[in-house]
Amino acid sequence: MKSRRERMRAQASGEIKAIALRLLAAGGPDAISLRAIARDMGMTAGAIYGYYATRDDLITTLISDVYTALVDRVEAARDAVPVEDPAGRIVAWGEAVRDWAIAHPAEFRLIYGDPVPGYQPPPGGPAVAAELRACTGLVGLTAAAWPHAAKRQTISDTTWSEFDPGLVEHVRADFPDLSPAALGLALRMWGRMHGLIALEVYGHLVPQSRDPAKLFHTEMLDLVCSLGL
Repeated sequence: MKSRRERMRAQASGEIKAIALRLLAAGGPDAISLRAIARDMGMTAGAIYGYYATRDDLITTLISDVYTALVDRVEAARDAVPVEDPAGRIVAWGEAVRDWAIAHPAEFRLIYGDPVPGYQPPPGGPAVAAELRACTGLVGLTAAAWPHAAKRQTISDTTWSEFDPGLVEHVRADFPDLSPAALGLALRMWGRMHGLIALEVYGHLVPQSRDPAKLFHTEMLDLVCSLGL
């Protein structure tokens, strides 16, 4: 059981993050300031520094929380589809990303948009665990599709040297039998999923499409068909 002090601290920390996300949605990353949050909560600026020493600390926590929430959602959507249906699992993953992004556009911009001005992330990045889970999940979807997709690839001379060494190390540890061409396919799949989502979140798609959800679903079906699934 947490003590009363610990519960109050957790409640205040949660309120700080909620206000920060509200400021983010209203005015973008530049609107997030510890002093503004302190005023909103009726606290002194000095008091709020007891929870987050710097604005960078708060933004790092927000990015980690937001990214983790997204990965939780897409993993649950994927796992609701049987492993014997790789096409359905890919579509479920993509649809879950889009649904989350449309419901949380400010949070999508925070983790996938332009860098927050002046923000200095910690070594390794602000959401290492969530990023690794997302990477593993997407590469896992590709690995399941690879027996069908391999013969449909137009470029066969892909090498590991074409990718970030840290990414290669992680992928080869989890999927030792996967080829570098499959990793390239995973990145292209990611691009196809996020391309339409980003256009929609940033307001570039809706004027041209009256049914962006249908458009995205069609893109996901085309994706899995292109994999031979």
